[in-house]
Amino acid sequence: MTPALQLAGCWTAMISPFSMDGSAVDLVRWQQQIEFQAKAGVRGIVPCGTTGEAPTLSFEEQRILISSAVEIARLHGLQVMGGAGSNNTHHAVQLHRMVAACGANAALHVAPYYNKPSQEGIYRHFMTIAESCDLPIVLYSIPSRCGVAILPETVERLACHPNIVAIKEATGSVESASEIQRRCDLAMLSGDDSLTIAFASVGAIGVVSVVSNVVPDRVQAMVDACLRNDFSAAREQHASLLPLAKGLLSLDVNPVAVKTAMKILGRDAGSLRLPLVEPTAPVQKQIRDLLHGQRLTMQPDSIHA
Repeated sequence: MTPALQLAGCWTAMISPFSMDGSAVDLVRWQQQIEFQAKAGVRGIVPCGTTGEAPTLSFEEQRILISSAVEIARLHGLQVMGGAGSNNTHHAVQLHRMVAACGANAALHVAPYYNKPSQEGIYRHFMTIAESCDLPIVLYSIPSRCGVAILPETVERLACHPNIVAIKEATGSVESASEIQRRCDLAMLSGDDSLTIAFASVGAIGVVSVVSNVVPDRVQAMVDACLRNDFSAAREQHASLLPLAKGLLSLDVNPVAVKTAMKILGRDAGSLRLPLVEPTAPVQKQIRDLLHGQRLTMQPDSIHA
């Protein structure tokens, strides 16, 4: 039986480890990455999202990554939120049912991208998915990538469906987050590492984090402080993490910088898949300098910057 979904905490948006030529997923590295997260005490992991280069994964690769994530995570008390988003509603339903069949605790569904549907289209898209099976759904609003946001009034309508249980809010707007919290009791997770504490101040209960690929213990500690209303401690963690959060998400498009950082730290996640490519030498040096500033242990020969 799949354990009940528990959302509060840090959820790591996992990278997808590939072979060096990018042709296959590397399940040995995948297990190592999940075990690293478990030892750090995060709430759960999110395979096959934006950070996992989901648009480049085949259906079978997605199934393998999510099913193996569930198997490994359960051994370590982690929960799994499988990425299942698509701008094709029929395909999103197929992915949603696959994530459910793998035994994940929830599925993460991004707003339809490229199509730029109306709010009514967004509403019908998510309702169709929600009706397809009983797996809990976490909405994902990220207009910078999708071209459209899930507006608070649409979130309010969607929150009436029992299978729609939370939202990953990556609009960058505390006002939008506040309005959603005012309109409904849907659980909220921050979708931006730099805004985790700000969103917590208006009711968010955690974060889907990119930075926690690198320092999961520190991100979880910040969320724990927020959850116990110790915002003094949370601010200290936030100030410490902010350079890393800003750098890894601005020096290149996600997940280029975080994969590069992991390689520098001796936790190589393999290649990127086209159309993503490795960063330039100057950017690699900036990433190395950023990690040095965080006093993280680096492998001297991992990248020649």
